[in-house]
Order: sequence, then structure tokens, then C-alpha cells
Amino acid sequence: MLSLLAIGFLASALAPVLYRRFRENFGWIAVIFPLFMFAGFLWNYPRVASGEVIRESMLWVPSLGVNLSFLLDGLSLTFAMIITLVGAAVFLFAGAYMKGYADAGRFYLYIGVFMTSMLGLVLSDNMLLMFVFWELTGISSFLLIGFNHQKAQSRRSALQALLVTGGGGLALLAGILLLYQVTGSFEISSFYDMNAVVTAHPLYPLIVILLLCGAFTKSAQFPFHFWLPNAMEAPTPVSAYLHSATMVKAGIYLIARMNHEIGGTAIWQDTVLVTGAATMLLSGLLAFRQTDLKKLLAYSTLSVLGTLVMLLGIGSQLAIKAFFIYLIAHSLYKGTLFLVAGTLDHATGTRDVTKLGGLGRLMPVTAATAALASLSMMGVIPLVGFIGKETVYKAILELEPWGMILISAAVLSNAFVVMVTLLVGFRPFWGKLLPTPKNPHESPLKMLIGPGVLAALGLLFGLFPDVFISSMLDQSAASILSETLSLKIVLWHGFNLVLLLSFVTLFLGGALYLVRSRVSARMEGLSLPGWIKPSVWYEAGLQGMLSVARRQTALVQNGYLRNYIIVIIATASLFAIYTLSRAAEGLVLVSGSSITFYEAALAFIIVVSTLLLVTSESRLKSVVSLGVLGFSIGIIFVIYGAPDVALTTFAIETLNVVLFVLVLYRLPRFVKLSSTSNRVRDAMIALGVGGFMTMMVLVATSFDLSSELKDFFASASLPDGKGRNVVNVILVDFRAIDTLGEITVLAVAAMGVAALMKLKPDRRS
Repeated sequence: MLSLLAIGFLASALAPVLYRRFRENFGWIAVIFPLFMFAGFLWNYPRVASGEVIRESMLWVPSLGVNLSFLLDGLSLTFAMIITLVGAAVFLFAGAYMKGYADAGRFYLYIGVFMTSMLGLVLSDNMLLMFVFWELTGISSFLLIGFNHQKAQSRRSALQALLVTGGGGLALLAGILLLYQVTGSFEISSFYDMNAVVTAHPLYPLIVILLLCGAFTKSAQFPFHFWLPNAMEAPTPVSAYLHSATMVKAGIYLIARMNHEIGGTAIWQDTVLVTGAATMLLSGLLAFRQTDLKKLLAYSTLSVLGTLVMLLGIGSQLAIKAFFIYLIAHSLYKGTLFLVAGTLDHATGTRDVTKLGGLGRLMPVTAATAALASLSMMGVIPLVGFIGKETVYKAILELEPWGMILISAAVLSNAFVVMVTLLVGFRPFWGKLLPTPKNPHESPLKMLIGPGVLAALGLLFGLFPDVFISSMLDQSAASILSETLSLKIVLWHGFNLVLLLSFVTLFLGGALYLVRSRVSARMEGLSLPGWIKPSVWYEAGLQGMLSVARRQTALVQNGYLRNYIIVIIATASLFAIYTLSRAAEGLVLVSGSSITFYEAALAFIIVVSTLLLVTSESRLKSVVSLGVLGFSIGIIFVIYGAPDVALTTFAIETLNVVLFVLVLYRLPRFVKLSSTSNRVRDAMIALGVGGFMTMMVLVATSFDLSSELKDFFASASLPDGKGRNVVNVILVDFRAIDTLGEITVLAVAAMGVAALMKLKPDRRS
């Protein structure tokens, strides 16, 4: 699995180069990448379906418990096959759809990294490794959503998606670290039998909140749902992939993966159930007034994601069965319909559903594909969507005592999904042909194969559910519930309450479709109060953070080097003085210390030269005072046995004085730039830093400073470093890498200065 992921990242990196070479037929070349990966997972299907769990592990950072551990079981294999299969359809589709984009090669790089990262996420057996891939999906989706970066709305939507999901990612990381404190491991496999340990720990409620916060933001659950419809600014292949197979399903996967390990409690099940149900119902209502094809599909995706989360919250065997079937059904029909929306946009120049109609005669293949996927999305027999919806209704009806309330919400929500399906999958192709910005035409083969295959699979999976789904259902359920389901998947359950609810759903959806225009007209001008909209709270929070950032920048990054130094030394001194004052009681000053006359004389000279320096009104007087001050400090090094440091100090001070004298007459007029108040402030800071250094010396001299390092360096300097100067040997041998780093920094700075010196201002400007 590690090699498969490495190939994925390598192929992604090569994509821009290959695109420039094979631009015309790149779609056919690009599809090899996801198909190759799909074939690799399909190869392991028999082993996993028989109950085998495939593991791989390689040490990465063993001291931190971070390993390259991967796990292929029923749950991860199901997600991996969805990701690569839908990815193949998207890659081929993009070969034609992205042809007019100047940076299409860059698009393939981003989406390749996106797909590989998502695969790494679902295959990871190490929580920190999974978090790395989790963040990679967020960064790559940011680049994809903002692909049309010339548009302000694209940049805004990409930033919104990054901030919302990134904030959830930080919460997830905190949850992972707390989980490590409880379990002592980052390996997901090791949590399998630790449910009782985790759920009984005092940190358990906080772990649940943090992990679910990460999952809910990633999967756009209420109240974090608003970023997903805005992400429709991305090119259509991205929307299709992001909604049907990746990104938004990452949170769903996390909840399903952790359900066995930390689920089963009221706080876990109730939070997941209520959040999923709220998202399911709310998103259906929000879809009512939309007219953009992609936004209509986006809100229906939210509804389905809410349903999937709600099923995990119910947590029964039947609910997990419904979750699994609904997951597959949604991936197939939603991927198809998003690509159909892209086809319509490509062929007509508009995605406004009110401006589309009668295209079935001109685009018969697209119309047939859309109809097949739409029937599955509506839950019509014999498509796999019908099985999924029937199972969902059965699972909800089992739930006591909230079954009747939830089933009402589910029927209403699915009715909105039916309305959306009629708008997206049927309305553009039937009725009178409407004028469009472009002359409508059937799309090229590359744009038809992918959605056609996905739609056909929806029919095959519905007709033969035992062949394609049942085996994997048992193994996926074992990962979520730790038990094998004894439930069989069948297409027809007879005439019963569930079938009646399906008819009610279709009837309600049809009625909503018919009255939608009139109701929308009457609702014109009405809107919800801003304070109940999460998107408004997001904007307020973002503006607040920007305001704080501006004030902080004005305070500590205002362009004055003097202020930077003041902030740094004042902050360091305050914290250090506070810490030292707390430890002052335990300090024992060295007894018998005395001050010689030359030490007192040096201190006197340093104080006097400093006073002369800061009060001087002459540049020559300042230079002389500065020199005296530097040489006095050099003498201190001589007294305390550091002649090499003293020599260095003397050399630097001599050089400074000489340089100042040489350029003395070329310097501008000596002026005082600081006011009296600034000088008082600087004096207080200087006194504070001086007090801090005094305390440091007292603390340092109150401890025994004998160290084995001194003897070690003295004895090892000549035989190991071949040098008699211990300081030099330490610099160039024992801490050579550190010194090399410092030299590198200086070299880079020197090159920067040289580059600046060569800059010639443009005289025209």
C-alpha cells in the first residue's frame, strides 16, 4: 500500500509534464492512473471479502509512535474502490472538460494529490499518519476549489473551506493526542479492544467532542455546512469528485472507523444522530430556492451526508447495513449527476436550470445517463438507490422512541431530494427547447463514458446486490460494529409500510416540484435573520480575527527595528523575572564573594561610558564612549579566563571605531530622534533587563557549575578534533552542523544583500 501511494504522488508530480507533451489525448492517459490503483485494490478484493485483514507497517518516527502503518479491511477497501473508480470517471471527463483551461496540467497535479491523499487517509492504521493525509486533502482541495483564482469568489470559497475544515483538523489533532494519553498508542488496530478503557476515562467526553468536531467540519454537518455549496466555484470535475467520493466522505469515514473503538455511549450516539438528522432536514429546505445545477446537487449531498451520519448514530445492525448501501448508491449517482451538470454547462454555457429545457433530443446519451442516475437518487426500483432508501426507512422505524419523528423528517428530506432530482436530472432534457448561450450538442466520448459507467453500475448493483455488495457489507460491518451482519441484501421486500413511505416520498417530491415556482415567487424578498445563520457567524469571526491581526501587526510588526527589540527583550525579561522570582526562596548565594579593585574600576568605567553614550550630543564623543564600553567588556573576558573571546571582542570593537572614524565626515548631521518620554521608557526597559541579568548571574552562581562536559571537551579536543583550542574544536567539530547552519544563514543573507546592491531603480517610475 505504501508503494501504491508513492506511485500516486509520483504520477501526480509528473502530470503537468506529461500534459504539456500529450495535451490532446491526456484524458486517456490520465485515466490509467486511477484505473491502475482500482485494479490494485480489486486484486485484494477476494482476500478481504473472505475476512482477511491486510496490514503493512514500516517504522517512521518510532520514538513518537508514528509509523507508516496501513490497514486494508472491508471498510477501507470499500472507500478505496469508490475513490479510485469515481476518480477514473472524473479524470477521463476532465480530459475534455478542462481542455480550454490554460493550467490544466496543474489541475491534474492537484487532483492526483487529492486522490492519493484520500487513499492514504482511508488506508492509514496510525492516527497521526491519518492526520497527515487528512490535512493533505484539505490543502489540495483548497487549491482545487480556488483553481480559478482570478475570480474573487473562488479565492473566498477556497479560503472558507480551508479555514472551516482546517479548524476542525486542529480539533481532531487535539483529540488524537488525548486519545494517545488514554491508550498509549496511535495505532488504530490497538484500540480495537479498548472501548471500555476509553469510554471510562475522564477525558472521554473531550475526546468525543474534538474528534466529532473534526469529522463534522470535514463532512459539512450542521452548523459547518455552509462551506460546501460555496465550494461549487471549483471546476465541475472537482465538484463531482469532492461530493461523491472524497473530502466530504472523510468525516463520514472517521466516524465509522472510530465507532467501534469509542462509540456505544450516549454522548457519542446521540451527538452523531442529532447532528446528522438536523443536517439532513435543514439542507433539504435550503435547496428549495436554488436554481444552479451544482448548488442544487450540493444541497442534496448535504442531505445524504446527514442521513449517513444519522445512521451511524442509530448504530443498529440494520442502520449499518443501510449506511453501507446508501454510501455506495450515493457515490454512484451523485458522481454521475455532477458530471452531467458539467456536460450541460459545457454544451450550453449555462447551469441555470430555469434556462434549460428540451435538450433530450440533442443530447440523448447524456439524457439517458442522467435519467438512470436520477431514478437511483429518487429511490426507484430496480436501482441501488431504491434498496438504500428502503433500508434507511426500515432502520429508522426500528428506533424507539424517536422513530416516528425521525421517519417524518427523513421522508420530508428525501422528498426535497426527489424535487432536486427532477430539476437536475429531468427538467433540462424534457419540454420545449430553450435558447442557451451556446448551441447545444452531444458531448465527446470522454465526457460520456465515465458518468455512463457509474450510472450503469447503479443499475447492476440494484439488480444483483448479492453479487457486488453483500460480501463487503459483512466485512465493513465488522470494522464498524465488530460483528458480522446476518442480514441479506435483497431488491424486493414486498408490499409493506416501507414501500408505502417510498411512494409517499415520490409523491411529495413531485408535489414540491410542481409548486416550487409559485412558492419561491411568494417567498421572494424573505430571508432568515442573520444571527441564526452559521455563515454570518463565520464572517463575523473571520473579520474579528483579521481585525486582531491588523492591531497585532501594527503593535509588534510596525517596521521599526527598535520596537522589535523592545518587544522581544521586554517579553523575555518579564517571563524570566516572574519565573526567577518564584524560585528566589530556594536560592543560596555564594558565600565569601568579594570584588577586587580592578573589577570595581571596570564596572565604574562601563557605567560612566554608558551614561556618556546615551547623553552625548556629539558623534565623536559617542564613538569614543562606545569604544571604551566595548574594550571594558573585553577586559572582563580576560579576567574570567576567556582570552579568545576577549581577542574577538577587541578586534570587533577596534574595527567598529575605525569604521566610524573613517565615515565620520560622511554621516548626516547628528540629531536626536527620540523624545524624553521615549528615553524614560527605554531607561525603564534597560533597568528591567539589567535586573533580569543580575538575577540570572545570582542564580547561576548559586548552583554547582561543575560539569562533566568541561572535562570531556578538554580531554577530547586534541585526540578527536586535532586541535588545541577547545573553543575552536567545539565550533567546527563537536557542533559542526550548528555552525554550518549559522554559516549558511550568513551566506544567504550576504547573497540577499548582494542582490539588493545590484538592483537598479527604474528611472521611468
